[in-house]
Amino acid sequence: MTLSTPSGTVVEHVDRGPLDKRELAAMIARDIPAGSYVNLGIGQPTTVADYLSPESEIVLHTENGMLGMGGEAVGDAIDADLTNAGKIPVTETPGASYFHHADSFAMMRGGHLDVCVLGAFQVSRRGDLANWHTGAPDAIPAVGGAMDLAIGAKRVFVMMTLFAKDGTAKLVRDCTYPLTGLRCVSRVYTDQAIFEIDPDGEGAVRVLETFGASVASLADRIDVELTG
Repeated sequence: MTLSTPSGTVVEHVDRGPLDKRELAAMIARDIPAGSYVNLGIGQPTTVADYLSPESEIVLHTENGMLGMGGEAVGDAIDADLTNAGKIPVTETPGASYFHHADSFAMMRGGHLDVCVLGAFQVSRRGDLANWHTGAPDAIPAVGGAMDLAIGAKRVFVMMTLFAKDGTAKLVRDCTYPLTGLRCVSRVYTDQAIFEIDPDGEGAVRVLETFGASVASLADRIDVELTG
């Protein structure tokens, strides 16, 4: 692994552990520009909705046909007919609107979303995304609208753990799983670090911030060139 980051140029939080799921969601919510139109992918990315402030005026889109989605609904706020794409009950914000599934996908494919947040099995050093199938014979493929979002959103944020259960890195030189999109990922948010990817670059990945690890320790475990 090559490390070309000068010491001290990256914010390293080595005095704490990795981010938990809630902290990671809050970190992504912090970095979404105010006024953005945003889609949150099925699974862990939907938790980002719970950390967006009303003052940011961020409008959430869900592919099953809603614009103006709020956070997860609990208790008496649950409406069985009001869910996100992952079938989780959600709230609505003032001015929320509903539309046909086909219209929703036209929004996704037409470049109308500023940011989407997706989970991933792998992200390559050049921003290739693999998040719908591991390629295993017994795996259940689940592409959903990920391909449409990957090529349609202006910026793609990935939310994932940095390492798989077997300890292998999910940030890789080249994806080995079936691809969702090519050179589409802008930024990768993980429990141990945040990475900026330049799809038009030479393949070096910029480290923005670390949590519970130093850049040097991550460099020993990831087969990707890291820069500051």
